[in-house]
Amino acid sequence: MLKQRILTAVVLAPLALIALFGLPQAWFVWVLAAVFLYGGLEWANLCQLSKMGTALLLAAMSGLMWGLLALPQLAQLSVWLAVVFWGVALALVLGYPGTAQWCRKPARILMGLVVLVPAWYAMLDIRAGEGGLAMLLMLLLLVWGADIGAYAAGKNFGRNKLLPAVSPGKTREGLWGGLLTCALIGLGFAVWLELSLWVGVQLAVLALLTGMASVLGDLLESMLKRERGIKDSGRILPGHGGILDRIDSLTAAAPVFAVGLALIWGY
Repeated sequence: MLKQRILTAVVLAPLALIALFGLPQAWFVWVLAAVFLYGGLEWANLCQLSKMGTALLLAAMSGLMWGLLALPQLAQLSVWLAVVFWGVALALVLGYPGTAQWCRKPARILMGLVVLVPAWYAMLDIRAGEGGLAMLLMLLLLVWGADIGAYAAGKNFGRNKLLPAVSPGKTREGLWGGLLTCALIGLGFAVWLELSLWVGVQLAVLALLTGMASVLGDLLESMLKRERGIKDSGRILPGHGGILDRIDSLTAAAPVFAVGLALIWGY
């Protein structure tokens, strides 16, 4: 399994970096849309939808994406509403399994639209802004850092389970390790970008909040997979599972990061 994960990562990492940082914005829009639409296909499996239901979900996603591109003000509002949703998602995750009644099929379908579409637009918005490539890089490093820092701290110091009913492998020590990594990344970018002390502090705080959101995105998908009775969202990535298993953290982190940048710099 570890060998498969490494080989898959070696193949995917260069492709992902080329797409994220090498493509023109017009191409990036559609490449990223394809990734998130495939995530929608896997979300349909989380909802146990029929072929017709899956087609309708993907059609709804496509229509919303097209609408957000055509109406930028509505798109910005959708990103802010997504942040509000993640506050609700936090309550669902913390209350699970008592909140399982709120995770039935209709709710899961709606969640899919709110989770995937605004996150897609948030990434586009971040990339298109001033210093967008640097900020997009920071977002990705925060998501990866939260994951790697949590794994390292959890493996070496993990004693207390975080939310065993949702994700038995996660520990509180791992969470703190991931957040410490995110704080260091935020401070590193503040120094690299030569920001003032006050803006640097704000960026470090945003890094922490984005790291927390990253963990929440992963926990929400874990909760829904537990409800569905599956381990991975798909099998397209050997050793890694499905596309959703790779972008679940981004779906929460991207809107939070985009809104934070808007508050700090008026993106």
